[in-house]
Parts: sequence; structure tokens; C-alpha cells
Amino acid sequence: MPNRRACLAALLALMSPLVAANSDRLSRLEDRLLAAHNRERAAIGVPPLEWDAQLAADAANWAEALAATNSFVHSRADPTDPEVQGENLWAGTRGAWAPEEMVGLWLSEKQDYRPGVFPAVSRSGDLDRVGHYTQVIWRETRKVGCAIARGEDEDFLVCRYSQGGNVMGQQVV
Repeated sequence: MPNRRACLAALLALMSPLVAANSDRLSRLEDRLLAAHNRERAAIGVPPLEWDAQLAADAANWAEALAATNSFVHSRADPTDPEVQGENLWAGTRGAWAPEEMVGLWLSEKQDYRPGVFPAVSRSGDLDRVGHYTQVIWRETRKVGCAIARGEDEDFLVCRYSQGGNVMGQQVV
């Protein structure tokens, strides 16, 4: 019978790449999420976003609420807040997605985007097919803060933006 200690060592050696890959998947989260946003903004000539700790804290609160309830709904805007935050949501299989891939799904909406005045910015006429993208590139938005929460089966990413975008009658970029 093999030595129990040797079996345990072998098991740990086999599992260490899995543990490292999972922890690496979310390392430097703030930097990676900010860079994913700013690469697209730079590509179209829009000023970069800055990370905002308060927006990130607000995003974390909502992400945790979504994970706890396993729901996928936008938060309600605070009617007393003079500056309404913008918000993008994402959910996907727990542990399977890198932050750049999460934001990348929002950026993939670019294929239906056409420059213009909101809401006439979708080639198909369906705002649901461009709304995340337009928030990412909204020219007047200057700050972002995001957070990821782990639910039972899914990860939930919430990004909050200031100034909020997707404002009726305003130019996107």
C-alpha cells in the first residue's frame, strides 16, 4: 500500500495548478477591469476612466445582493441622488471567466452599435444589444468601480459608473 503522506503530496502537487489558476483568475482585479474598459475607450478616442473606491463599494454591495438571492436585476436608482450612477451587470458560471472576458461580453455589443444620439445607436434598433457597450464608452463618464461576488453557481460582476451614461437625447461619444 502506498505511503499515505506520498499520496497526499502527489494530490497536492496535482491540485496546485488548479488553485493557482483560480486565484490568478481574479488577481489584480481593479487594474484588469479598468484596463479592459480603457482599452476600448482609447481605441475610439474617448478619455480613460479612473477607478473610484466608492463606486466599487456600491458595486460590491449590489453584487453581494445578487449572489445571495441568485437574481439578475439592476439596482433601483436613488431618487435623492443628484448624480445617478450607471450600472452594467454580468453573470456567468462560477470560476470560469476572467475579468477581461466578462467586460469583453459587453464590448462585443459594438457589432450592433452605430455612433449617434442615444437611443438611436443600435443598428438593429434593439437597445438591449448595445446598452452595456454604450455605458462603457459614454464620453461624459469619468469614473468606474466594479466588484465580483460569488453565488452558489454563478459569479456576478457589477460595474458602477459616474457620470451615468445612456441618457436620452445625448451624444454617446
